[in-house]
Amino acid sequence: MKNQRLFLILSFLLVVFHVQADDLDDFIRNQMRKRGIPGLSLAIIQDGKILKAQAYGFIDKEGKVPVTTNTLFQAGSVSKSVAAMGALCLVEKSKLSLDEDVNLKLKSWKVPDNEFTNDKKVTLRGLLSHTTGLTVHGFPGYAVGAKIPSVVQILDGTAPANTPPVRVDFVPGSRWRYSGGGYTVMQQLMVDVTGADFPEFMKNTVLSPLGMRNSTYQQPLPPELAKMTAIGHYNNRSAVEGRWHIYPEMAAAGLWTTSSDLARFAIAVQNAYAGKSGNVLSQAMTRQMLTDQKNRDGLGVFLQGDSATLRFGHNGRDEGFDALLTASVGKGQGVAIMINANDNSHMMNRIVDFIADYYHWNGFPVKTAKPVTVDVDPNTLKAFEGRYELFNNRMVTFQAENQRLFTLEDGFVDEEFVPVAHNKFTSTDRNVSVIFNSDGAGNVIGFTLEDNDQNYQRKVPRIGPLAAGQKTTADPDPSRTPKIMAALQAMVKGGKILEEATGFTPGAKRDFAGGMREPETLKSLTFIHSENVAGRGIQRHESEVSEIVTYQLKSNQPDTYILVHLTADGLVTDCDLVEK
Repeated sequence: MKNQRLFLILSFLLVVFHVQADDLDDFIRNQMRKRGIPGLSLAIIQDGKILKAQAYGFIDKEGKVPVTTNTLFQAGSVSKSVAAMGALCLVEKSKLSLDEDVNLKLKSWKVPDNEFTNDKKVTLRGLLSHTTGLTVHGFPGYAVGAKIPSVVQILDGTAPANTPPVRVDFVPGSRWRYSGGGYTVMQQLMVDVTGADFPEFMKNTVLSPLGMRNSTYQQPLPPELAKMTAIGHYNNRSAVEGRWHIYPEMAAAGLWTTSSDLARFAIAVQNAYAGKSGNVLSQAMTRQMLTDQKNRDGLGVFLQGDSATLRFGHNGRDEGFDALLTASVGKGQGVAIMINANDNSHMMNRIVDFIADYYHWNGFPVKTAKPVTVDVDPNTLKAFEGRYELFNNRMVTFQAENQRLFTLEDGFVDEEFVPVAHNKFTSTDRNVSVIFNSDGAGNVIGFTLEDNDQNYQRKVPRIGPLAAGQKTTADPDPSRTPKIMAALQAMVKGGKILEEATGFTPGAKRDFAGGMREPETLKSLTFIHSENVAGRGIQRHESEVSEIVTYQLKSNQPDTYILVHLTADGLVTDCDLVEK
């Protein structure tokens, strides 16, 4: 009788878990379908162990070869967190110091001194926490078959490197700015100190000890591993030529891994923080790693929450791949997600929030009651459509439909906002609202973003309307179009052509030195719209934007528009390709 009762209880629990697992799997598959994601790899950590490892979809958009839990994805900038553990291990072995001048140990290359380094030097702590003042935000990698530069060539920006030199341009320690260039300096520092090949050092020091058997920093991959990879897809879901790019900037962006291996890394950090034995880092060093240095940045990881709900993690992006890792410090919980597409939506965060709600985790956003909606005049709703500068060089696009506003990302619908007042809309996914603001003439000039979870407000300026909804009109300044055309062609090519061209801000020349991947060809520009945005606080590549001109673009990309960002003196400082 007892055995029968136990069997019934176990059967009930298995049914409940199966139903829950189906709910989670259905949610993830629905999100992938909405966003056109070919493949996804997931690992969930519960009680310091991997509770669920699951693969969804296919290695490419052709949909023939399924993703498995052993399929390799590129981790993008999550590579930095794993590489940071290797650097901190060298600190514990007294081969490096967190706070000494890195030039004391660098042999193959030195950080060039200038007026910013007279009193403050570049340190490993600064490299790990993005506070050194070093330039170069990120790296596009190199196409398969292209010439691959050495790390020294990358640091000096010399051919065949496709990014500018890594240099200090503000006083180290004075502020925070993300720098993949800094992690590339760290990579060279680790190689110079150990005398070892970087992938081999990381394998012996971090990957193997943590059981990350499906992970490697080898760039390019050897043939036996190359056949185990997913294929990368851009945000328009076209496949990356050659399957993926090669990243000699290994510490910054070069890790090939699986979601399960990233979960093992997170569990190792959790265990070390708790003082458990058998980890790469000591408890004391791990606690330094998870201490806020500046701007909620630890040593190789970003931090969220308060002391009771503290989480660590990182996002990652390489050409055709996105990744996310987030884990609690003290609760043994976490999620790793990897996809073979560049997706600018909230999809991965929605999956994390769904999992957290599912397993009743604390420290994550709590779902609120469904908001009470009001009716909004259709003309008013239409006026809210358009593009807004959510962050520097990060747009959000609203489209009106059926008394709702929907954000568009990469041409796909992303997030739904419902009206709770005539000018206020609340997300159905998150505890976030937008309140639209108008000028004295009634023109929408931006919105106020309210984040109720973070308890803050922020002004978000308007860039302009949706291009597809505008009729072609006469260009008020047709003489500038040929100049803009020439500037865009130089930006596509980059290199010496861009260097010698006129009509650019210094920041645009520097940041587009490697050229633009799209559009590959530029045939003609047709004027659509111009918006005066002076005073709205829009900045691109370190210059204030005064006007944004929208053109329809005839190129290798059909039905595409281009937004050209101009300064007050008419210099091009950025451009964005859009579909609507």
